[in-house]
This record gives sequence, C-alpha cells and structure tokens, in this order.
Amino acid sequence: MSTPNSTEHAERFTHLRPLLFTIVYEILGSATESDDVLQDGYLRWAEVDLATVRDTKSYLAQLVTREALNALRKRARLREEYVGPWLPEPLLLDERLDTADAADDVVLAESVSMAMLVVLETLTPDERAVFVLREVFAFDYDEIAGAVGKSVDSVRQIAHRAREHVQARRRRFGPVDRNRVTDITERFMTAAGTGDMDGLLELLAPDVTWTADSGGKATAARRPIVGARRVAIVLRRFFALADTTPGVRLELVNCNNAPAFVVYQHDVLEGVFLIEVVEDKITNFYAMRNPDKLIGFTGPRVITRQ
Repeated sequence: MSTPNSTEHAERFTHLRPLLFTIVYEILGSATESDDVLQDGYLRWAEVDLATVRDTKSYLAQLVTREALNALRKRARLREEYVGPWLPEPLLLDERLDTADAADDVVLAESVSMAMLVVLETLTPDERAVFVLREVFAFDYDEIAGAVGKSVDSVRQIAHRAREHVQARRRRFGPVDRNRVTDITERFMTAAGTGDMDGLLELLAPDVTWTADSGGKATAARRPIVGARRVAIVLRRFFALADTTPGVRLELVNCNNAPAFVVYQHDVLEGVFLIEVVEDKITNFYAMRNPDKLIGFTGPRVITRQ
C-alpha cells in the first residue's frame, strides 16, 4: 500500500500538472485560483491509496474539477459586487507553445483564447466544467459524471446545452496566420506609438471593442468602449501618456495564444493588454488593470491537452 506523500504520488501528479492546470484554468479563468486548486488537490491526492487508482489521468482530472467547481461557486457573490467588467486573468504562455505541434492544436489555442474564456463566463459552473472536459479534453461522459456529481444522462444534456450556448456566442475562427497576426501587431504598435490616427483606423475593425477590468482598484473605463474612432482615441492617449511617464516600458508577449503588450512602471506590472485579430482586423482589446488579477502573471505557463 502506498503511503501519504510518497514519491510515486509526487511523480504522477507532477507529470500531469500541465494538463491539470489547463483544465482548471479553463474552468476558472484564473491562474491564481488554479494554483490554489492544484495545491489543495495534491494534498487530497497524497492521501489516496494508489492501489485503488485504475487511471491516474482520469482520477486526477475528476479530483481537480471538483475542487475547481467548489471555487467557482464560492466566488459567485464576488461577481455580483464586482465594479466594472469582469475578465478572466491573462495567461503568459511558455515559448514552447510556439513549436509546430502546439501551434497546430487549434482546439487548445481557441480554448484558452480570451474570447472563448469570456464566453465560458456566461455558462453555469456545471455547464462550464462539462463543456471544458468534453469539448476540449474529450473525456468520456461517465468520467465527467464522476467529476461533476451528475448522472451520465444529465451530463449529456448539460453538454448539449453548453455546446449550443457557446456556438451561438463565439466567433467563427478560421486558421490563424501567425505571420499576418505578427505583422498587424507590429503595425499597430508603430501607429499607436507615433499617434498615427489614420494608421490605427486602418487596422481596427469598425466595431472594435476596448474592455477594461480594474475591479475599481485602478484607473480604467468602467464600461466597454466600442467603435474604431473612439478606441483609436483611447489608444493614442494611452501610448502618449506611456511615452511621457518616467520609468514606463512596454513589452510584447504571448498571452492566451494572442499578442499582448504589458506595461511596467519602474518594474512594477501595471497592466496586460491582449489584442484579438480576426480576418486581418483588430476586433478586441482586453485590458487587465486589476492588481489582484495580475498577481499570477509571474512567469510563463505550459498548457496542454495531453
């Protein structure tokens, strides 16, 4: 019989940790909470008799999903009292995601995109967990039933309902041309940095939207700003302020499989701004300014469906 905190417990959990983190992050939309869930999950796992575990991946996926659902339900009240728009936490991705295999995983890329995570926020906790486990990670219905505490028939109904909900709200993405996205991002940074209004308007979709999450704890628009000219004005002012403020620097990074610029002032992270490109136009800016949601932005993460 295995003993608590055995080497084998640690090895199995560590091997699957990137997968478990990806599952929990997609259910919660929070890297910070995901780390907490995995920590609590490991403590439970360390007490399990490994002789009773037939499939470690399935067992651990169910365990952390139950923990994630508990966390998701507990924060419902916080959402009701939240000031301004609520956005998922941005996720800085490990550069290893730029390898051919990861880049070709369209399902994984879309599942952690900010656009998809925003849609998932509109699902109930059970719908979100079922959708993620079924549509992204292809778990069997009986495995999902064990994770969410529902019958298999109920899970099938929830999966169908969640799938229809998501499909009705998400944009249809074609294959992402990374070279085109890189080119558009570089042109955008040049236009914004030089205050080129015409250049910005050329890159922005007519209904481009700027959504900022501050939680009332930082300076940010408390309602989404819609329209190319209005957003272009915001951008020009923002970059002009950044250019004239001592100690401010901007860096381009990969967040949630999309380009993003991060802003530091004297090495203190002030904000993360994701850029969404669809059909060669910038359609959304997701601005994270809430300092509580930037705590988990400490280093690159590895995500996987394996």
